[in-house]
Amino acid sequence: MNRSFGIAMAATAFTMIGSATVASAQDAEAGAAIFRQCSACHMVGENAMNRVGPQLNGIIGRDWAAIEGFRYSDSHLEAGEAQGGKWTVAIMSEYLANPRAMVPRTPMAFGGLRTDDDIANVIAYLASFDADGNAVDPAPVLEEHAGDM
Repeated sequence: MNRSFGIAMAATAFTMIGSATVASAQDAEAGAAIFRQCSACHMVGENAMNRVGPQLNGIIGRDWAAIEGFRYSDSHLEAGEAQGGKWTVAIMSEYLANPRAMVPRTPMAFGGLRTDDDIANVIAYLASFDADGNAVDPAPVLEEHAGDM
């Protein structure tokens, strides 16, 4: 193998591996920016509280309608049962694309996110918080709770 070619291949591999790590971090960061449109009704992170909607700490992998003290609509409870009762990445993706399709009669006014990238980024952001609102690496959460995608 030509030495220049070998160095170029190694540099490419390093860049690709480094970019994957950075891209994962950028996805959650991009998701934080997109999540701002959700923050009028939902909170995540330390000291998150229920608002019009429930706080979303640890939602990826969590049971539907699991936040104590929040009154979920009947349509939301029914949809949760129909979906298997857990917020997987696959279910959250479908929900964020069109909440009213998954939860007819939902009181939530949000119409959905427009792009698959926006959906993936918001899910990465949500997965970066555990149930107590502590920051965590989203990658294991996303992998463990992928669902049927």
